[in-house]
Amino acid sequence: MTASKSSRARQARAQAQRGQASSRNGTAVKPGATVKPGATVKADATVKAGALVKADSPARAAAVRGGGVDRRGSRSPVPVASADVDAPATTTVPVWFQLVTWVLSLAGLGVSIYLTIAHFTDKPLAGCSESGAINCTKVTTSPQSFVFGIPVAVLGLAFFIAAVGLMSPWAWRWARREVALIRIASLVVGIGFVLYLIYAELFIIGAICLYCTSVHAITFLLFVLTAFAAAAWGLPKGERG
Repeated sequence: MTASKSSRARQARAQAQRGQASSRNGTAVKPGATVKPGATVKADATVKAGALVKADSPARAAAVRGGGVDRRGSRSPVPVASADVDAPATTTVPVWFQLVTWVLSLAGLGVSIYLTIAHFTDKPLAGCSESGAINCTKVTTSPQSFVFGIPVAVLGLAFFIAAVGLMSPWAWRWARREVALIRIASLVVGIGFVLYLIYAELFIIGAICLYCTSVHAITFLLFVLTAFAAAAWGLPKGERG
């Protein structure tokens, strides 16, 4: 009789402890309910007697915690991709902007090729006056048409060959910081050279070359567009090695 009472007392204490644990977890499980090992019972959920509680996927739970579960149920480390891995660098400059700068560079390259050919063949430039304020021959044969012994036409040709590459859609998409800096630096040098040539035409030579003016205008547009791109979309952050 005493043993029976002790057994009932132990059962009562065990039930009370289970009730306290379930109340702390916010879960009420009635006596007699069958819960599978590893099952997860939602908070405030009431499980009827004899009901089976469906367990959450152990693999899914472990994946959330950053580990894996093998078939025996034991956890094993699973490599998880780091959130700090950088995506390939790309540019935000619109495609239409890339094409505009590239077409302008190609136009400048075409004019520079023609001026270079005319310089070495001594042929007059087509459609350009040779008298008055607009006099292409006077400009292209003046001492100012050479800089450090190099024909200005050749320097312009070299500049636009580089510009075609730097302004191409491939160069814009290849969002490397050093490419953007070279692009800006080349145009700063180019616009400075253009200002010198305009000064020479107006105040030293006293004549204007229409072909040269078209090259100056293209260089100025490229300078403005590149500066606008840097201000509007910023410079690329570069690629990490």
